[in-house]
Amino acid sequence: MEKSLQDTAVVFIDLINDFNFERGEKLLKHTKEILPHLKKLKNHARENNIPVIYVNDHYGLWQADYHKIIDQCMNDKSQEIITEVKPDQNDYFLIKPKHSAFFQTPLQSLLLELGKTNLILAGIAGDICILFTAKDAYMYEYSLEVPENCTASNEEQGNEYALYLMRSVMDAKTDAI
Repeated sequence: MEKSLQDTAVVFIDLINDFNFERGEKLLKHTKEILPHLKKLKNHARENNIPVIYVNDHYGLWQADYHKIIDQCMNDKSQEIITEVKPDQNDYFLIKPKHSAFFQTPLQSLLLELGKTNLILAGIAGDICILFTAKDAYMYEYSLEVPENCTASNEEQGNEYALYLMRSVMDAKTDAI
């Protein structure tokens, strides 16, 4: 986390998740492995007054109300993760219709309003939603940090390859936190 903290925002992607899909058990396992690092990142943001922005799938509700999304996603599989890293009243919460946190969301407008030019991306799935978000962020000329221990995918090699692409193509810093 080298950039000025004053210019930084943390973007958590799809952490409110029901894991009820094909290969969801694998993603759940890998997400539990990164959970302590996600909590550390959120604490770091709180301690340094860095805004935390959650961008999440809408699960057919189409309402940017994290309480309703949590109610929709909470189950025996997801409970530990949601409970540990859910948004609080000081966080921003946006819903997204597709993979990228930028696609048809107000994320870019929010970042401009907050004056943030450096993004720390974390969450799931690294080889889909994190990768697509990083690509869009790079195109919008944000500097990127994607801590390798704060992103998970269904398959470890898919996650590693996505991190490689973000590092080599999008100039993202991927050092662990």
